[in-house]
Amino acid sequence: MRIYNTLKGKIEEFIPIELGKISMYVCGPTVYNYIHIGNARPAMFFDTVRRYFEYRGYEVKYVQNFTDVDDKMIVKANEEGISLKEVADKYIEAYFEDTGKLNLKEEGLIRPRATDNIPEMIELIEILMEKKYAYEVNGDVYFNVENYKVKYGELSKQKIDELRSGSRINVNEIKNSPLDFALWKRAKEGEPSWDSPWGKGRPGWHIECSAMSNKYLGASFDIHGGGQDLIFPHHENEIAQSKCSTGGDFARYWIHNGYINFKGEKMSKSKNNFFLLREVLKKHSGNVVRFFTLGSHYRKPIDFSEEELKQSAVGLERIINTVVRAKKVLENSNVTNYGINLGETLQIELEKTKLKFVEFMDEDFNTSGGIATIFDFIKEINKTLDGEMLAKEGIEVLKQGIEFVEETITGVLGVELETEEKLVGMTEELLEFILTLRREARENKNWEFSDRVRDGLSELGIKIKDGKDRTEWSM
Repeated sequence: MRIYNTLKGKIEEFIPIELGKISMYVCGPTVYNYIHIGNARPAMFFDTVRRYFEYRGYEVKYVQNFTDVDDKMIVKANEEGISLKEVADKYIEAYFEDTGKLNLKEEGLIRPRATDNIPEMIELIEILMEKKYAYEVNGDVYFNVENYKVKYGELSKQKIDELRSGSRINVNEIKNSPLDFALWKRAKEGEPSWDSPWGKGRPGWHIECSAMSNKYLGASFDIHGGGQDLIFPHHENEIAQSKCSTGGDFARYWIHNGYINFKGEKMSKSKNNFFLLREVLKKHSGNVVRFFTLGSHYRKPIDFSEEELKQSAVGLERIINTVVRAKKVLENSNVTNYGINLGETLQIELEKTKLKFVEFMDEDFNTSGGIATIFDFIKEINKTLDGEMLAKEGIEVLKQGIEFVEETITGVLGVELETEEKLVGMTEELLEFILTLRREARENKNWEFSDRVRDGLSELGIKIKDGKDRTEWSM
């Protein structure tokens, strides 16, 4: 298996610390508002990463946190006239309500809150101060980047001198350098605070993830992930404070997903060009949303649009229609050993597809390639179903093929097929009604209408075959 490691800036062979086990930490949301579709991408992608590792036989320990103390949260609490905890509870509940429709695998997932790990953060800060990597001024504690300058910027591929000269942060009488970042913030009037050796205050953002990853995964673990917007300064700062405090390797592989853009520009709340996930889910199922995001390689940006979502819905329905159609054949087939045996051909295609799917996913989690190879196999299944007769061997291979499609699309990619079955049934009924109208038109020699229906269905990817008593269709 090969993974693009942001730390090294290249794709490299993935070798876990412990044979057969994966330890993975992914930065979760700051819970001060409803999440938008861009926030949901890392949740869906890293859930897929976990699922694929498990598909390949690994035991996965997966941690994804909630940041529940932050400047934005304090502002939200003041705006709504409620406590910080009430803000966190409200939007964590909303997070689960929204992402629950995206089929995230919650079983075994560790989701710590930052405020439940304040003692661990204080402990790391104390270690950093003892080692002279941090200093305190009037109750504020800062990380001393100058003392770590040899490695600082390694993840983001930036040089410390360039960062310093390009910094828009003015050096004030408190910080030694504009690059120094807060580990602990002195309490301000009306803000939530905790006791510490430096007086009442609250943790800085970056120290939270260092403390929680160390607590649940140890000083060295396999994978740290998140959106590419976190590379600098958040993940850069995590590396600095973690390595200096614990002495471990911290994360060995860094994985970052690309943005979801709108009209070519990064989607963000600050630019007011975002779409809340819950609003998108009113128009599209969670399966379609997930299928849409996994249709592109995770490191590439995705341009969000209704048209792209609709195309994803059509593609997903093609898979669902084939699975439903095949299951009906499996349930109702009364086959003999006579006729056309397409089992051998389908068996060859199935084995090729299994290998291709793993090859794509093993090469930096190429979900788009994996989906493409499933679509190719779907075509082969439909060819098999279009045969006039199937031998028993063909039926058995067909069963194995459908099981593989479900195992990969649902089990690995997390896109449920069964949940759309009612919609598929309605679609089939509508299609049968359209074909009935077409047959009546043919009987009345209304060839123009008959051809228009045939051509229109063909443009939608639906092939029809006129028989003596009925018209068959396939996708």
